[in-house]
Amino acid sequence: MIKFENVSKCYDNVNKAVDSLNLTIEKGEFFVIIGPSGCGKTTTLKMINRLIDLSEGTIYLDDKKISEYNIHELRWNIGYVLQQIALFPHMTIEENIAIVPELKKWDKKKIKDRITDLLESVGLEPEKYRHRKPSELSGGEQQRVGVVRALAADPNIILMDEPFSALDPISRKKLQQDMVKLKKKINKTIVFVTHDMQEALELGDRICIMQEGKIVQCDTPEAIINNPKNDFVRNFFKSANVYRASLFESDYSVKDLVDEGFIGEIGDKEGVGYVNAEESLEKLFSILTKEENIKIKQNEKIIGTLNMEHLVKFVANKLEKDGEI
Repeated sequence: MIKFENVSKCYDNVNKAVDSLNLTIEKGEFFVIIGPSGCGKTTTLKMINRLIDLSEGTIYLDDKKISEYNIHELRWNIGYVLQQIALFPHMTIEENIAIVPELKKWDKKKIKDRITDLLESVGLEPEKYRHRKPSELSGGEQQRVGVVRALAADPNIILMDEPFSALDPISRKKLQQDMVKLKKKINKTIVFVTHDMQEALELGDRICIMQEGKIVQCDTPEAIINNPKNDFVRNFFKSANVYRASLFESDYSVKDLVDEGFIGEIGDKEGVGYVNAEESLEKLFSILTKEENIKIKQNEKIIGTLNMEHLVKFVANKLEKDGEI
């Protein structure tokens, strides 16, 4: 658990880059911080591992002040992924990944096995990539290695600072998909900074929207889309809010969610009612504002379940494809 208690950061004794943050990030949560440039999101992230010292307040990790941790111990137990991939060019991929495990004095076999497992988890064939240099990899492959390196020593917390923003759209989408799969496999607390609305909707369990160093709204993607706190949130997420009108005028139906896999399995939080696969998304949205989960009926058979998260992720996926809706 990460807890911010009245945390501020002031660089010039006048203007606060971060202003009186009170925030709790739960263990195992994928927590996204989003906002316009200069809103304080990266400063907030870097204060967690003391790359930036806070000016006021306290940050706790597992109920212990971060100032009470040995700085090396603190950082060894927090993985960090940057926008600038920052792999060491003279080292092989294996050597890059092994840095922190070696500092923590893991034995060689354990390190080798860990590297094998992690490379496989992000779709990189271990024996093909292990001995390559970073210059032999594409940008997307290098960023996968960056994610793997952050996970190498099995830290409890992963900090990610706009890690995919420099990539081409195809590589970025693939890495987003990898992160969705990865977060289901690993029990890590992930704090992820982005300025991209679609990315936040796709990845976040909760989204914290910042403006001028302050938290404007912190909630689930569904709650933010359905109930934006003010005009700033409404405008910042305007694509997600505009989707309602566009969505309802489109030809998409529940069947499109089914065909693209945005559904749950039968028996997984089944709802009490059902919606036919031929129904419009407007009808589905109306039902999901009243029911947490709903069954899907197709050809007189129940084929799966739906909730608002499935709908939001379907919409985010369409928005990402150049406003397909």
